[in-house]
Amino acid sequence: MRNFRIQIISRISGIVVTVFLAIWLYEYSGSIMAVFLLSLGVFAQIIALIRYVDKTNRDLSRFLNSVRYSDFSQSFTGSGRGKSFTELGQSFGQVMDDFRKARGETEEQHRFLQTVVQHVGTGLISFDRKGDVGLINNAAKRLFGVQHLKNVTGLRDYSTDLVNALGKLRAGDRSVIKVVRGDEMQELILSGAEFRVRGEFFTLVAIQDIQSELEEKELQAWLKLTHVLTHEIMNSITPIASLAASAHEILNSNMSESEPADTNSDIVNEDKEWLEDVRDAIQTINRRSQGLLHFVQAYRSMTRIPRPNLKIFPVVRLLDSVHELFRAELETTGIQLNIKITPPELDVTADPELIEQILINLVKNAIQMNEPGKAMTIRLSARIGTQSRPVLSVTDDGPGIEPEALDKIFVPFFTTKKEGSGIGLSLSRQIMRQHGGSMSVFSDPGNETTFSLRF
Repeated sequence: MRNFRIQIISRISGIVVTVFLAIWLYEYSGSIMAVFLLSLGVFAQIIALIRYVDKTNRDLSRFLNSVRYSDFSQSFTGSGRGKSFTELGQSFGQVMDDFRKARGETEEQHRFLQTVVQHVGTGLISFDRKGDVGLINNAAKRLFGVQHLKNVTGLRDYSTDLVNALGKLRAGDRSVIKVVRGDEMQELILSGAEFRVRGEFFTLVAIQDIQSELEEKELQAWLKLTHVLTHEIMNSITPIASLAASAHEILNSNMSESEPADTNSDIVNEDKEWLEDVRDAIQTINRRSQGLLHFVQAYRSMTRIPRPNLKIFPVVRLLDSVHELFRAELETTGIQLNIKITPPELDVTADPELIEQILINLVKNAIQMNEPGKAMTIRLSARIGTQSRPVLSVTDDGPGIEPEALDKIFVPFFTTKKEGSGIGLSLSRQIMRQHGGSMSVFSDPGNETTFSLRF
């Protein structure tokens, strides 16, 4: 501050001296040129004084603009203007350092948040009230099969119902949407939230495919029910079957070995007919009990599937094996079976025996559903599906499955065949769940039906 005062006093003194000198020269010499030159000197000294005084204001303005535009590369010094200006320059520098540090921490937090958002397993998408997308993470991109998305209307190719649901979703709302894409069905749950940035409202939506979780819960519920039912039925029917078999053997033995003492033929015939009726009734009870035991044993197999013995093997070997198993039956019925694998060298990690059993069951079902006299074609195909997962499909151009039966097709005990047990498809889906995959069905009645195995 001392240097600043000295500078101000000296500059003002210089201006005053120059003014008096100009007046003195005009009065004693009358030199207009000297007075003009001295006046220019006074003007220059005044300008220099003003600029010197405004230097602090300019530094302050530069400091504020640096903060406003986040330009923290500026430096401020007070050299030549005294101690107080040096301290002011140091304070400016410290503030700039604090701003640089705070900005760095903010950028680190932003990068951390971006990393979390992009790597979280749940799909996230935010958009304004015009539908313009501000954020979409990698999980949502994989789910929708897009690389970039400017507006939510760009998802109409994926699902029109989804676009409509996103437009209606508000903070705290939850919605469930079913999306069918080819032979794959997804069940999406949407959860909405709202926030405001710079006075503009945005909607943040979390999107999760819960189809696999629903199938898992449904399967576990049916397995528990099947386990309880078969356990109770076995406990009740086993002693009945055993007693019926014992009673039948005793009656047969007594009727063949013992001779009636009474010689009255009418009484003998009446007793014999009565014993035969009892024997037939017990035999019927025994037969039906044994049949029920075999029936229950079949369903108990649902809870006794062996753990998959996973191997890496070529798909072509599996499909060729299934084709060979049905070769004779296909030639007899006139049904054509085609195989298509893309790429031809496709491998899959699974238990080949269990997966072969699923394919055998599906091909057998297709053959049994064929209408007599109609030329059917069955296609076994393998490809790389979404998220680079192998997909095996069995497609037939038979009568198809009606919509009301389609939702129940994997329910245990449910069947559309007259002699079916309703266990094959349920067992197949459980095998796929043990592989960490899924099994789905798509049917266009009268055209084709496709069962897909996704690993």
